[in-house]
Amino acid sequence: MLNSLPLQSSTDNIGDDSLFARIATDLNRQGFSVIPNALPEAMAAELFHQVLNMESEDFSHAGIGRHTDLTLNQFVRRDEIRWIDGQTSAEQLWLAWTHRLQQYLNRRLFLGLFSYESHFAHYQPGDFYRKHLDAFRGEANRRLSTVAYLNPGWLPGDGGELVIYESDAELEITKVTPAYGTLVVFLSEEFPHEVLAAKRHRYSIAGWFRVNSSSYDRVDPPR
Repeated sequence: MLNSLPLQSSTDNIGDDSLFARIATDLNRQGFSVIPNALPEAMAAELFHQVLNMESEDFSHAGIGRHTDLTLNQFVRRDEIRWIDGQTSAEQLWLAWTHRLQQYLNRRLFLGLFSYESHFAHYQPGDFYRKHLDAFRGEANRRLSTVAYLNPGWLPGDGGELVIYESDAELEITKVTPAYGTLVVFLSEEFPHEVLAAKRHRYSIAGWFRVNSSSYDRVDPPR
């Protein structure tokens, strides 16, 4: 599906690189990767501690689109979000880790990933996000989507699964339980997906690696 260099098995595959290699292999073979217990333990613990201790006013209702095209539509999505900007040690760990992933995937798959943006997402009981693609109208520069889950003790009956579908089809490819430490990475423009209604408070980090589509009169990715 993607061009790639041969994956090495020498000193290159140590620490995070062994995980990153698995993600690259999955993306090259099928366009998506689902890995339980992927997040480094210390980083996951700090992120969970932060999101669990944030106040309700730290979050805002999620919308559809960006800037002047941003709209709130609770028929489509009901989650609330807080953008990650590196102001805490947990966020700094997360951004450093995803930057290493970005560098690895660029080296292996020649994706041209230029920047990364992400936010905490909180789904209260009953919240959902209808089927959609991770691309804004006229700004289809999201290349890879990531979702990391921060939900200890999540049970199958708790709902909140991420469902990934075949492109332009109703066929369900996989259903991901939002269990603590699970990481999902997929091609943003290829896979429609949705979040089923959660039955308990559900926390995650949603993020996007972007390519640079700046022009003489437009800076992209936008801030």
